[in-house]
Amino acid sequence: MPKKQKRTGVARPRASAVQKTLPKAPTGISGFDDITDGGLPRGRPTLVAGGPGCGKTLFGLEFLMNGAVEFNEPGVLVTFEETAADLELNVRSLGYDLARLIKDKRIAIEYVRVERSEIEETGEYDLEALFIRLDDALKSVKGKRIVLDTVESLFGGLADTGVLRAELRRLFGWLKERGIAAVIPGEKGANTLTRQGREEYVSDCVIALDHRVIDQISTRRLRVVKYRGSSHGTNEYPFLIDRDGIAVLPVTSLQLQHVASTEHVSTGLPWLDDMFDKRGYFRGSSVLVSGAAGTGKTSIAGHFLDAACRNGERALCFTFEESPSQYARNMGSIGINLNRWSQKDLLHLHAARPSLYGLEAHLATMHRDIDEFKPSVVVVDPLSSFGGGTRNEIHATLIRLIDYLKTLQITTVFTHLIPGSSTGAGVDEAVEVGVSSLMDTWILPRNNLGGNGIRNLLIVKSRGMAHATGDRSFTITSAGVMAERGSRAVPSRSTLRRADA
Repeated sequence: MPKKQKRTGVARPRASAVQKTLPKAPTGISGFDDITDGGLPRGRPTLVAGGPGCGKTLFGLEFLMNGAVEFNEPGVLVTFEETAADLELNVRSLGYDLARLIKDKRIAIEYVRVERSEIEETGEYDLEALFIRLDDALKSVKGKRIVLDTVESLFGGLADTGVLRAELRRLFGWLKERGIAAVIPGEKGANTLTRQGREEYVSDCVIALDHRVIDQISTRRLRVVKYRGSSHGTNEYPFLIDRDGIAVLPVTSLQLQHVASTEHVSTGLPWLDDMFDKRGYFRGSSVLVSGAAGTGKTSIAGHFLDAACRNGERALCFTFEESPSQYARNMGSIGINLNRWSQKDLLHLHAARPSLYGLEAHLATMHRDIDEFKPSVVVVDPLSSFGGGTRNEIHATLIRLIDYLKTLQITTVFTHLIPGSSTGAGVDEAVEVGVSSLMDTWILPRNNLGGNGIRNLLIVKSRGMAHATGDRSFTITSAGVMAERGSRAVPSRSTLRRADA
């Protein structure tokens, strides 16, 4: 029996000695470059596949326009279906002046008319004429990027799959030789990513776009199917198409690495601050205010917004049941003037019906508003409006939202309706979607059974902070949420020990 050879102590050469990461071409698409660790592969073809209305062409246009405007990388758009005049109108809605970019030789449009009814397959298929046109267009602008929209228009008349695959390889090889970052939109097939079912095998990177409608609510999602030579996010990511183009929401940054602040922010109510060891909430914490209808949840949240704006901080409120005008009017009835903060650009009220989007689209919209407004505090009123999904889907959405806010050190107050209870004393399964366990602080206001307008408030928990453990009575008046005289909550044991020391 041969002896085992002894392993030598010579270490294998590692990639870090040269270059560890694949060269990337940033797309400039919000969120997408995060999940691909820098963008699309530079000098390699990327297939963007999906059904009609998914945003394939828009993805390619943004890649091209952002390259020319933001990254000084001119590009060529080869279109088989739309003329330059049509494209100019389409990109104008995104804020791009295509005519100016063409004049400045940062973008070139190559319109290739392909009429399938006029094509007859005979002899060998040859792409030499196309290569000459592409080469000329790329040289005219010193192009680094190219978009071919769409691949079906180019190969739609080919029935021989062997020839089709060979010509695809030839096209992609031609682009690779010249170091061109290419985006090639492709139409989805019946049981394949693309209609021909071949493009995904010869592409170095494949992006799948999906536009699904469930219970009459549409949601767009993106998935990186493959990415040769690079790590990437593998989940489905919701994305939006709006006036600013495409925004992808990277929803899996759940590493629990956010910084825990020791700074405090006021609740907006001195008596409630006293219940939190006279200091209020921790900055960057998540606070749940849950109770039955009429227990003062929104009023408590309104005081929190007002206090932040008084302190010169920016506040953002997502309301799903009232218009901004109605929300501000109702807060005015308890002495809170929110309009003045809106006029000073310290407060932004975002109102939307829960049924307007799916869960992921709501989450992506909130991300975009937070990124644009850059608030220090956020109110979500009410959290219970989030529907249209299973318990697991709602729970996952909340985790993503809370994690994102904590990462940015944004203090957030969520209100939550407990249905089926006049007092809010019993917490039903709706709250136990995992909402309470995700929160740092849980406040439970309740109606008094006596019906005299007096309500009670209990702090169920507040992580990392001493707090009162007993009820505190309060009323809602024209001057705000006022604590009842003579009502005093019982301090926690840790507070008593510190006072005695």
